[in-house]
Amino acid sequence: MSAKPRPPSSRRNPVSPRHWVSEELFDFWAGRLHPLWTLRRARARLVAREPASADAVTLVLRPNRHFRGLQPGQHITLGVDVDGRRLSRSYSPTPLADGTLAITVKAIEGGKVSQQLAQRAVVGDTYELGQAFGEMTLAPRAGQRLLLLAAGSGITPMRALLRQLDAAGMPAQVDLVYWARRREELCFAEELAALSARHPNLRVQLALTRDPSAPSPRVDAFAFDALGDLANAQVLVCGPGGFVDAARARLHGQVAALQSEAFTPPVLPDAETGTVQVELRRSGRTLALPRGTSLLQALEAEGLRPASGCRMGICNTCVCGKASGVTRHTLTGEYADEPATQVKLCVNSASTDLILEL
Repeated sequence: MSAKPRPPSSRRNPVSPRHWVSEELFDFWAGRLHPLWTLRRARARLVAREPASADAVTLVLRPNRHFRGLQPGQHITLGVDVDGRRLSRSYSPTPLADGTLAITVKAIEGGKVSQQLAQRAVVGDTYELGQAFGEMTLAPRAGQRLLLLAAGSGITPMRALLRQLDAAGMPAQVDLVYWARRREELCFAEELAALSARHPNLRVQLALTRDPSAPSPRVDAFAFDALGDLANAQVLVCGPGGFVDAARARLHGQVAALQSEAFTPPVLPDAETGTVQVELRRSGRTLALPRGTSLLQALEAEGLRPASGCRMGICNTCVCGKASGVTRHTLTGEYADEPATQVKLCVNSASTDLILEL
């Protein structure tokens, strides 16, 4: 006697919303019920804000379940709606014990995203959230010798790394040198002082380059010899491009290892001038773009909006195909003439006529 066929089990063959509705439509209507409900996209909601310095604010964000987490020292991209357009910028969050993320934003003159976040963001606002990226992380271990160098907003990943070391009992010998122009521009000064008081093997030095009574030297003239033997030190540097370049030049050959991240590209000498013809193969347009300017900035100046994220060559969001032509890397000055390769728009400029897959 043969058994009757069993009806298919809904448990073994679940019907997923992604099979019968587009992601955009699902996210639109789900967001009406709860701002963090999405099918796949990571989003975050602003749950608190507090001043961090005279011109910076710390925002606490609660991500939804699609965010895969991050290690201290890494970055995320935040998608912010400004005047009807979504713009992306990268920030280095401090992960907090309750699963939220704290980012510190300095209001920059003319910066649309920084001014929106620092001056107009209110609790309840929601943002697109990119997954974490970046290699400037630590695996704390006893006997490490660490030198952390930060300038301006470059203190944000250092704060996250110091909290990680604090939670591990500060197993390493750590020196932090933090540059700012004036005392009122310092972020986390009280927190850093408290960490230093709690851990004898953490030394914090504040370098105020425009202090009216005793201005500190910049990184290229700083007396690193006063910190002791750095031959076995691992150095982490974060700040503006010029600061990072100066730190690398100053410490070259004197330390065991040096990692750096620049949140603004350094300005190269005007070695290239004039314009070149850049063909956008997919859109069928040909543009005259300036040499010596990053392709991302040049395209945006023409009204285009290529996908972008960190704008400093780390996250790879702006990578696109280059069919032919020569590009120049804005951080190193190196030329690349290989055809049919990938190019990062944010850190490459056009040196000759190009064909891009855009």
